[in-house]
Amino acid sequence: MTVPRLVATAEAVGLLRRLAQRNGPLMMHQSGGCCDGSAPMCYPDGDFIVGDRDVLLGVLDLRLGAGETRSDPPGGADAVPVWISGSQFEAWKHTCLVLDIVPGRGSGFSLESPEGVRFLSRGRAFTPDELALLEADRPLTGRDWEAGDRPAASDTPTVVAEAADACPVPGASL
Repeated sequence: MTVPRLVATAEAVGLLRRLAQRNGPLMMHQSGGCCDGSAPMCYPDGDFIVGDRDVLLGVLDLRLGAGETRSDPPGGADAVPVWISGSQFEAWKHTCLVLDIVPGRGSGFSLESPEGVRFLSRGRAFTPDELALLEADRPLTGRDWEAGDRPAASDTPTVVAEAADACPVPGASL
């Protein structure tokens, strides 16, 4: 069993599909702050320069719905790599990033900006068992990606119906 470092809501994947139809292949980068806050940013693939030490959180498979998996990795416009800076990853490596969308205008730099919604990162701390599994699974870096390395398809679903499915709200009754 693999432990994904990244999951996305079905709504976020739906928005990414629409953006890919309009803009072609996409990529995302989890911003570390400054003028864009700490929002996940969506760009046409190649419009953001990935650094050698940036870390690949995962590749979203736009062919999938909630709870689905496939044995073949996505390619082309169906594959959305999601990156984070190496230093930011060190601070967040104990956390599963949950990509969601919420109403409101995003940054002018991110492709969803005119859609009336913005991408939002939620987080869920990994369990001790998940952390132990992740220790043996070194994430890919920008240098690895440039050399042609790609992650295998996940055998664990990476699309959830709602954010609460991956990131429960403490004290909320389900």
